[in-house]
Amino acid sequence: MRLTRKRLCSFLIALYCLFSLYAAYHVFFGRRRRAPAASPRGLRKGAAPALERRGREQSALESEEWNPWEGDEKNEQQHRFKTSLQIVNKSTKGKTELSVQIWGKAAIGLYLWEHIFEGVLDPTDVTAQWREGNSIVGRTQFSFITGPAVVPGYFSIDVNNVVLILNGREKTKVFYATQWLLYAQNLVQTQKLQHLAVVLLGNEHCNNEWISQFLKRNGGSVELLFIIYDSPWINEVDVFQWPLGVATYRNFPVVEASWSMLHDERPYLCNFLGTVYENSSRQALMEILKQDGNDKLCWVTAREQWQPQETNESFKNYQDALLQSDLTLCPAGVNTESYRIYEACSYGSIPVVEDVMTPGGCGNTSVHHSAPLQLLKSMGAPFIFIKNWKELPAVLEQEKTIILREKIQRRKMLLRWYQHFKTELKMRFTDIIESTFLMNNKG
Repeated sequence: MRLTRKRLCSFLIALYCLFSLYAAYHVFFGRRRRAPAASPRGLRKGAAPALERRGREQSALESEEWNPWEGDEKNEQQHRFKTSLQIVNKSTKGKTELSVQIWGKAAIGLYLWEHIFEGVLDPTDVTAQWREGNSIVGRTQFSFITGPAVVPGYFSIDVNNVVLILNGREKTKVFYATQWLLYAQNLVQTQKLQHLAVVLLGNEHCNNEWISQFLKRNGGSVELLFIIYDSPWINEVDVFQWPLGVATYRNFPVVEASWSMLHDERPYLCNFLGTVYENSSRQALMEILKQDGNDKLCWVTAREQWQPQETNESFKNYQDALLQSDLTLCPAGVNTESYRIYEACSYGSIPVVEDVMTPGGCGNTSVHHSAPLQLLKSMGAPFIFIKNWKELPAVLEQEKTIILREKIQRRKMLLRWYQHFKTELKMRFTDIIESTFLMNNKG
């Protein structure tokens, strides 16, 4: 009898193992072959008007089971395999070599986390006092915290490695950022933190001397600095350039390609919705657009004063303009780099960028011959760069001759490039963090 029970138990265990292997196979490798339709995830937060606008597009996608890239089976299988590996990695956190927490104390942190890392935050409510998320990239377990409740000294520190995201664009922001750096530096000095890096929204004139004292090479605790705009400090050793990204402070969403975004004829040749400063190149742009009636072929809404707050109507108009224009005009402001460049990429509208150095301390043409926008140019941005808006009429005349099929291919190329750009930045960022923090651990 005892032997019979033993055999029965062995049989049940073997059956359980076979069932587990079968279930695992279907979870990781047995997903359906049909490409998923685009989902509303592309317009997550603060974009209710956009969701209404694109309801027609979503219904079309559901009926057609459309793949925006007309994807080949090989790429799809590779994507599934990578997704399976990510699932496995998330279930085996102990195999990561590094844990890094990102403290998001500037809106650019949301571009890093949601757009570049493609991470999610819990809760999804953008007004929540505390939001957090987790992601594994390479050998690193990243966690992200943000919100008004993330205050120096008022939350527990249970990590050894921190990336601090700060705004240093103006004096009031610099004061606030300095308090965070003093707090983090004290944590390093008291050995509550081991490594510290900073992602900084720098000054538009690249006047960032205030943070120099905090760099490790100058006796501070910041080992790595990722800085926005073409700072002459960038050396690819301990200071790296970082993109401005989209205006997450206005809740610009993560946008996913739809069938109509790629294939529809767009009713406007170009768009410009923004502030026209006195005695700026933007005034010249407005005059040039009026020539030959081009202003009637483009969606143009100019204002005299900058308005940081969006209404639902103005935000919807802006998204509609990007979606319905073949080109997005990107004149320089205080700095050449603008949110508009990245927002146009999100909607497949080709940025026409005023490629000029603005006044101030940005760029070092003796070292960086491609400044301004060195980061975008180094990664092969498929934009139209012009030195003077007098070149625009010729650009628009050429645009009128391009047939829809060619425009579709161009949109696909732009959207693919932009996705590659964000993926490449994620991997570079992770590699730099890992190589520096892990190497210094061994040292």
